[in-house]
Amino acid sequence: MPASTRRDLVRGVLAGGAVLGLGGRAGAAAALGGKQAPGFYRTRLGTCEITILNDGARSFPMPDRFVRNIPRDEALGAAQAAYMPPGQVTVPFNPTLINTGSKLILIDTGNGQVQGAPVGRLTANLAAAGIEPEDIDLVLLSHLHPDHTNGLKTADGALTFPKAEIRAAAPDWSFWMSDATMAQAADPVTQAYFANTRRVLGDLRDRIGTFAWGEEVAPGITALAAPGHTPGHTAFAVASGSDRLLVQSDVTNIPAFFLQHPDWHVMYDYDADQAQATRHRFYDMAAAEKALVVGYHFPFPSLGHVERDGPGYRLVPIAWSAAL
Repeated sequence: MPASTRRDLVRGVLAGGAVLGLGGRAGAAAALGGKQAPGFYRTRLGTCEITILNDGARSFPMPDRFVRNIPRDEALGAAQAAYMPPGQVTVPFNPTLINTGSKLILIDTGNGQVQGAPVGRLTANLAAAGIEPEDIDLVLLSHLHPDHTNGLKTADGALTFPKAEIRAAAPDWSFWMSDATMAQAADPVTQAYFANTRRVLGDLRDRIGTFAWGEEVAPGITALAAPGHTPGHTAFAVASGSDRLLVQSDVTNIPAFFLQHPDWHVMYDYDADQAQATRHRFYDMAAAEKALVVGYHFPFPSLGHVERDGPGYRLVPIAWSAAL
């Protein structure tokens, strides 16, 4: 191409860019959006509708014993491999809402409002999904850790879901609401959990019912024993027609750590050995069934399938679908 032709071509491109606002003074700068899209995702399960609701996520410097039974550098390597912020670990929070056609059932309630924290988004995302707190018929608590229970109350201490029946797993309620057991708690993390149950749930003792493992807590929803993370930690099986969803709650924390490495022990597990055994049992079942799994601490929209992968497992996330 002759030099004169090249010069003419470049001039034409630059002139076109100026007209389109790509250069020069002809275009105005676009304002930054500044906000993320609402965090909810829907899918169908037989005749049920499943909505995953994002309550936010926390990134924080990895504690020395975040994984109790491996060196911190190895855990940091897993975080780096998952592209988490340098030196930090990121934990998402995603409650599950099940619309059976006759009832709206919420499994876990998120962190509640925490001043200045990137969590507590459940009610805003419910509203974005077209659901008001008064619409919820039943709240099921998988266990009594703060990130699963504190959303029961608003910032002023009122009930977030005023018309809902609230139920917790009987063994977890018995453990965490026992003053005698609380007096025996030795480590600071467990002591803080006991203190939180008194602060958030103490005045709800007559309001919260319990359920047993193996019980059908609502039509098509069965409570599954999944102890270890807490003494009464519960997962749920949701069945509609031939479809089945496993709500794993906290069988594992973030999958880049404890799904890929099910023998690693997260600092939040009350009985680490029991939690390890539960992970293997639960994920062997999920992999054998090829069941859809939702994980409270999986990356949003926290739905996928679990497959065996050497000594551990891998998460195969669902493909995002714009249609139900």
